[in-house]
Amino acid sequence: ADEFPQDERMRLAFALEANSEHPLAKAVTGYVKDNKRDIFNKKYNITEFQSLAGNGLSGINGEDKITGGSLKFMSNTVNVPKEMDKKAQELAEQGKTPLLFTRNGKLLGIIAVADVIKEDSPRAVKELQNMGIRVVMLTGDNERTAKAIGAQAGVDDVIAGVLPDGKESV
Repeated sequence: ADEFPQDERMRLAFALEANSEHPLAKAVTGYVKDNKRDIFNKKYNITEFQSLAGNGLSGINGEDKITGGSLKFMSNTVNVPKEMDKKAQELAEQGKTPLLFTRNGKLLGIIAVADVIKEDSPRAVKELQNMGIRVVMLTGDNERTAKAIGAQAGVDDVIAGVLPDGKESV
């Protein structure tokens, strides 16, 4: 991933994520808006955009196919080096969601998105538990990330890795 300059990696991730309404995409585009104005102020043309529910995104930027998504999803489409896999696992254990990006099948790198719980969430969870309510966190995030966030919030149980169309049945 080092062969691609950092701003180029961020530019391609931003171009792809700008087409998505997903909260993780909004986190990436929000970061670029707040910290990388030179990237944010340019127009990037992504064609053939596809949102792959609960997994990732793909699209064409000029001659390049750009793909982004979860470690699990991306591991099925590109060879993720052991050190990159290890870094993604470490980020997940810290409560961050690692998103991997490729250009033409070559790994660009990882962007970690942190789900920050609201300051009063642990108290709200505790109040629900005091009323006899079992609090379960249901998320599409990977299990490591979900457990880290669930522990911070103090929930009774965490059910992770559930795709959007499967959440209602769970």
